[in-house]
Amino acid sequence: MKAMVLAAGLGTRLRPLTDDRPKALVTVAGRTLLEIALSRLRAFGVREVIVNTHHYADMIVQYLRANNNFGMRIELSREEVLLDTGGGLKHAAWFFLEGSARSQEPFIVHNVDVVSTIDLARMMRFHVEHAALATLAVQDRATSRYLLFDQHGQLCGRRAGQTVEEAQPELVRPAAAVQALAFSGIHILSPRIFATIEEEGAFSIIPAYLHLAAKEEKILAFRADEYYWRDLGRPQSILQAALDIDSGTCTGA
Repeated sequence: MKAMVLAAGLGTRLRPLTDDRPKALVTVAGRTLLEIALSRLRAFGVREVIVNTHHYADMIVQYLRANNNFGMRIELSREEVLLDTGGGLKHAAWFFLEGSARSQEPFIVHNVDVVSTIDLARMMRFHVEHAALATLAVQDRATSRYLLFDQHGQLCGRRAGQTVEEAQPELVRPAAAVQALAFSGIHILSPRIFATIEEEGAFSIIPAYLHLAAKEEKILAFRADEYYWRDLGRPQSILQAALDIDSGTCTGA
C-alpha cells in the first residue's frame, strides 16, 4: 500500500518552532510530526510513501537518511514553488501510477500536521466497498470551514463560518438536506483521480473535489467522530497533543 504525506507547507502558524526547521521536524512528546505520521501509516500496512518538501527540504532528506527511512521506501517530491495540497498531489502522480497492476490500488493522503487514532484500515474498506473516487475523513466538530454532504454522504458543497448565519453555503449539486462536517486532513483516493482533476499548477484539493462532485463523481464522507484527532498547526496544539500522548488519550500516535 502507498501513501503521501503532505509536508511542504511553511508552517507559519507554528512559528517560532519552524524558524529553523520544516514543520515536519517539529517534535511532539519527543517524536517528530513526520515520524508520527509515518509510524501510523506503517502500522496500517503502508510500505511506500512519498513526502512533498519545500521549506528546509534538505533537513528532511538528512533526517530520513539518518533514520533509514523508518524501514520504508520513501520518495521525496520537491516543490521549488509551493503547489498547495492539490498541486502537490498532482506533482506526485508518477509515484502512484508506476506499475500497471499497482497503479489501480487506492492510496492514503495524510497531512503531516495532524495526529489521530482514525482507523485507516476501516476507512480503506469503506472506500473500496463504496467504489469512491475520494473518501474524506470528517467529524462533527467546530471549524471555520465546513464541507457539506448530502443524506448519502456525498460531497455537495462547502460553507465558511462556524454558524449558518455567518455565511451562505456554496452548493455544487442539489441536496434535499445537508450536513456540515469538518475535514480531518486524511483522505483515501483512487488513482483515477489524476485523470479527472483538471486544475493545473498550485491549487487546493478542496475546490477540485467540489468540481468533481458537481460532475457526479463519488466524493464520500467517512465519519470519524469516535476517534481522537488534533490539528498541530499551532504551538499550543503541540503542547496539548504531547499531554494527550503522555496520558494515553491519543493511543495511536
